[in-house]
Amino acid sequence: MIKSKADYEFYLKADYASLYKNTHPTFIDRMLNRIFEDENWEIWSYQKALRKAEYLNNCNHSIMGKIRYAFALKNLHKIGNKLGFYICLNTFGPGLSIGHPGMIIVNADSRIGANCHIHPGTVIGTQAGPVSKTPVLGDNIHIGPGVIIFDKIEISDNIAIGANSVVNKSFTESGITIAGVPAKKISDKGSKGLLVLGTEIAKEQMERKITNMVQE
Repeated sequence: MIKSKADYEFYLKADYASLYKNTHPTFIDRMLNRIFEDENWEIWSYQKALRKAEYLNNCNHSIMGKIRYAFALKNLHKIGNKLGFYICLNTFGPGLSIGHPGMIIVNADSRIGANCHIHPGTVIGTQAGPVSKTPVLGDNIHIGPGVIIFDKIEISDNIAIGANSVVNKSFTESGITIAGVPAKKISDKGSKGLLVLGTEIAKEQMERKITNMVQE
């Protein structure tokens, strides 16, 4: 969860690295992405709006901050409605990468760790009924298209979830692939190679920046 401006900046760096798979994005890189990769640029605009709304909601409680948050939330919903994303605040850790535009619904009580790569058609929500029972997903999770994840379950780190799977039970073994209806373990491969560890790239960038400042 974003709890400071430093967190906010880190989340943005990690998200950008995961989405664009670019270790050292330059100004030219960003302009080319904007001109020639409209789909990714729209997704990046949404992810930036999501992080801004989270930051203003979590960290800025002044009157002016609340006004800025209201506008940020309106902008988030505008972009989200266009792309089909209905993601509640503070559900994803840093390094989020959304594969393509298309319906994605994430319940407010769900919690997903760092470096999640998620595809359209995904629903992460509650068990049916009045009691909110939502999933908790670990770090480095790859979620294929059309996946439904619900109930009070836990998914361990480094897991890949195959397309069109229905996940309604916990998987505590890390580094595996699960798939099916209902989902079950199908291999020991896991998510390695299916996503970018944006948090690691962001940490390297920040450490390099600090080193350069010290040397200067």
